[in-house]
Amino acid sequence: MVLKNNKNERWLAVGLLLAVMSFISFVIILPLINQGLALNDERNTLGFRLEQYERILARKQSVIEEMETLKTQFADQNYLSTQNTSALASAELQEMIKQAIVEAGGQLSSTQGLPIVTKNNFNRIPINVRMTGNSEVLRAVLHKIETATPLVVVEQIDIRPMRGVRNKVTHQIDPSNELSVNFQAISFMKKPVA
Repeated sequence: MVLKNNKNERWLAVGLLLAVMSFISFVIILPLINQGLALNDERNTLGFRLEQYERILARKQSVIEEMETLKTQFADQNYLSTQNTSALASAELQEMIKQAIVEAGGQLSSTQGLPIVTKNNFNRIPINVRMTGNSEVLRAVLHKIETATPLVVVEQIDIRPMRGVRNKVTHQIDPSNELSVNFQAISFMKKPVA
């Protein structure tokens, strides 16, 4: 009986030893392994990001050079007015519109400078224009404005047929090809440095 009891105690001791080892592995070793795997994944992620940043930094100089090239090309295309003040830019725009209308054979009724709007370091220089002419004159004027430098944008265009003249013989109003045109022309310039 003593031998049987001894054998049971050994099996109980072995079972306790296995239970303690399992407990230690679940409580201490398994979390350490999981933490190590998580740290390894984080190291790999940070290494990948570092490589990306190094590639970006390697391209920094070429990007700066491209930006300078684009700025130079933009300046060379004369999209913006080069006048020193908004008033001079408005006068330049009014003169350009006047020349376009006269060259096309139309008649300029009036031009009026509107308040300048500043947004994102650019001045928006609008003027109101009133003119008369036929559809060919209007087409020529709009084409001249569209191809002008500096850039000019046409907004709020209002085209109305002009009333014809009364015929002295028939006392009827003869139709007219003339149009009354009102529109807003807008030019842009960099905001002057104060």
